[in-house]
Amino acid sequence: MTSLPELWAFTDPQRTPDLAALAASLPAGTGLVYRHFGRPERFAEAAMLAGLARRNDLILLIGADPGLAETSGADGVHWPERLLPQAARWRLKRPGVLMTAAAHSRRALVQARQSGMDAAFLSPVLPSRSPSATHPLGLWRAAAIARSSALPVFGLGGLDMKKAKRLKRLGLAGVAMIDGWLGA
Repeated sequence: MTSLPELWAFTDPQRTPDLAALAASLPAGTGLVYRHFGRPERFAEAAMLAGLARRNDLILLIGADPGLAETSGADGVHWPERLLPQAARWRLKRPGVLMTAAAHSRRALVQARQSGMDAAFLSPVLPSRSPSATHPLGLWRAAAIARSSALPVFGLGGLDMKKAKRLKRLGLAGVAMIDGWLGA
């Protein structure tokens, strides 16, 4: 398995429309999760991001689409919590591929570990503009949940670089951001 970066960027079709600019702005060694949500452009976008990831030393995961991850040459797959049963089956076929999961609770982190995930993204830590964001966990609760997990846990939701440093000190493996990369 590839070592996991401490910093991750997640894409969002509305908030990160310029994927190439986002990928080009990321520091070497950063992780990037491309979430296409069924966009027709996903094949070209994934191939473009895979090329940029190789050139810029990024780790690229494709959200919820293992076939696209394979064909694009991505490093792995990021699974939504609701697809963890499918992820567990896919893990059996691809034991060496980097796989992460979304998690919204301590129970989901346990399920992610049992499904063979390499890491999980716990969200939302703080209030977020994401349409799927639920009630935020808060920094302290997110940190306590993360410390109870056998997996490396990254915080996601309402985070920026300043909060990233604080979460790292509280025991999370790192953070993922959308707006935090955009200066929003």
